[in-house]
Amino acid sequence: MSIERNVDGLQVVQTDRSVAEVMDRLQALALARGLTVFGRINFSADAKRSGLELSPTELIMVGNPKAGTPLIAVAPTVAIDLPLRVLAWTDAKGKTHLAFNDPDYLQKRHGFPPDLMKNIGGLAALATEAAGGDDRGR
Repeated sequence: MSIERNVDGLQVVQTDRSVAEVMDRLQALALARGLTVFGRINFSADAKRSGLELSPTELIMVGNPKAGTPLIAVAPTVAIDLPLRVLAWTDAKGKTHLAFNDPDYLQKRHGFPPDLMKNIGGLAALATEAAGGDDRGR
């Protein structure tokens, strides 16, 4: 498992899990940590209902109002990127990836005080744990 930066401002983690497995795990880990799961979108299922094909692709929106509200209070534009999102997809080679906004990118983009980065800094650990090979976090 490695973390890559393929798109400006995104961190990408590769996993051996399927999209459904890693997103189920991510959702369970987020809930176990007291985060709110605001929504989950299955893009490939939506495409299929529209008569289109798309490799497995899902998005989960997670957060904590106690962490996000102080960011929005000082930099209202950050709300466009909240709640935090994790995207999972299967590429043409059958590999599954997770992507999420880098906290440094969000801080530079919206200009909130650097000391508030701790409010959104845990997403990388959550995504990396979800992508990992063991089930200790469940």
